[in-house]
Amino acid sequence: MIKIDNWKPADGLILEPNAEIAVKERLRNLALTAGPGAGKTEMLAQRADFLLRTGTCRYPKRILAISFKVDASSNLKDRVTRRCGGELSSRFDSYTFHAFAKRIIDRFRPILTGANALDLGYTIGNSRTPHKQITFTDLVPLATRILQNSATARNAIRQTYTDVFLDEFQDCTDIQYEFLKIAFQGTTIRLTAVGDTKQKIMGWAGALDGIFVTYAQDFQALPLNMYRNFRSKPQLLRLQNEIIRTLDPSSVMPNELIVGNEGEIQAFQFETSQHEAEYLADQIQNWINVENIPPNEIAVLIRNQPDLYAQHLMPALKNRHIPYRNEQLLQDITVEPAARLIVDFLLCTFGKREPASWSRLMNQLIPFTEDEEGQTSYQQVWLSFIQSERKELQQNPITTDNPNRWQCAKRFIDLVGIKTMTALSHDYETTSRLNEILRETFKQLDEALASGLTLLEALCQFTDDQSVRILTSHKSKGLEFDTVVLLGIENQSYFGAPEESLCTFFVGVSRAKRKLLLTYAKERSRPAGFTRRWDEQRTPVSEYFKYTNQFLQQNT
Repeated sequence: MIKIDNWKPADGLILEPNAEIAVKERLRNLALTAGPGAGKTEMLAQRADFLLRTGTCRYPKRILAISFKVDASSNLKDRVTRRCGGELSSRFDSYTFHAFAKRIIDRFRPILTGANALDLGYTIGNSRTPHKQITFTDLVPLATRILQNSATARNAIRQTYTDVFLDEFQDCTDIQYEFLKIAFQGTTIRLTAVGDTKQKIMGWAGALDGIFVTYAQDFQALPLNMYRNFRSKPQLLRLQNEIIRTLDPSSVMPNELIVGNEGEIQAFQFETSQHEAEYLADQIQNWINVENIPPNEIAVLIRNQPDLYAQHLMPALKNRHIPYRNEQLLQDITVEPAARLIVDFLLCTFGKREPASWSRLMNQLIPFTEDEEGQTSYQQVWLSFIQSERKELQQNPITTDNPNRWQCAKRFIDLVGIKTMTALSHDYETTSRLNEILRETFKQLDEALASGLTLLEALCQFTDDQSVRILTSHKSKGLEFDTVVLLGIENQSYFGAPEESLCTFFVGVSRAKRKLLLTYAKERSRPAGFTRRWDEQRTPVSEYFKYTNQFLQQNT
């Protein structure tokens, strides 16, 4: 433990004034809004380091972090571990809303009665069966009901934690917010809510309007804004600032914080979507081969329906032997630890040299021990198993016409054991969820093989190492890329509530670190077999292009 006045940010980082206030706050709840790339996750990690290292979160109390996505939850836990070390970070609990709600249900299940009563061995699935099975959407409401009806349950949570971190709070739904109020309102627990109101694109899922205002009033929270963007080059920051000026004038970044002219912004119009695809494929090929931009640092962002909008681009990339992956199909499953474990095993078994996969695999499967001989012994067991599976693959290859193609992966799962598999994520504590993830992993691999990819190509689609990313702006939240293409800036794509559409556009713009390219096609041909509404004649979203005009390096 160190004195509060002696605490310094971990790794020698320099925090801007509002971030430092937030990190060191010991009395008030916080409502911290920050733009993309402003270091929200890093601020939370530094705050955890401050609270734990100075004893502001006094032993044996803990810190609770609640996120909306599995990957965000695990990323925050990893960041805190790097900042605080293993001993202190062991008192930092990072869960998704669903995972935390499930822990409450499992611990206080007998409190649920009547129609809500659950058997000891209840499962989570796609449908409800009275007392035996619930859905994921039932988790938070049932946990809320437990807290409403049981002072014991409420006190158990309140006695455990001194602080609660709420990440990406702009996406909080009314059901989730009700849960938070019942659990923590009126207590001495400090809440730190972090998010970006300019990225609120979850309105369709029930995200509250003005959630930060509501929260600040309900919890008497101190509102703060972090301005500094650690991600984008100055020209891109200036473009973002113009959009922020419309979305939230009070959050415009001061000019003195934007210095320099680095960054590149381009906009193009095309006669047809086929012309657009060929041009983009050539550009991407040039970025990779001439400018040496890694493929995974290039993203093509689309408002919605990437399969349809990239119908010409994906074949064009394939014809140029440019690796790509449609994140709309893969992203949700690839962030799942169980899926990554299976893929790393298959890469080690099927690939030739996969040191990154081997390292990840060993980190997951070998228990931590100071005994080097023990470490070596564990590694030898897995090395022998993989070598035997390589021989088996020669007799029983993984091909679409082999009904037993995934037997090697199933033998791997059996050897790993259910205890280790369920320990990979809090969400796997109910084995039905784990089984669902495993089924979806094999399904996605089957679909990739059926599309004509080799097994190695299909496995590489699960990694971030080699592929251009094609995904929606919504899926890109929290990600960043050297070069971003915003494809189809058209009224026929950006329809709906104007503010939400502009927020979506802003999210896409703010993913780029160095280079941003916007496209619009006058004619976007109907995808084969698509029978729903599709306007082939297109018009540009003039407002969005007006934001970019003053910053364009080239406008065709």
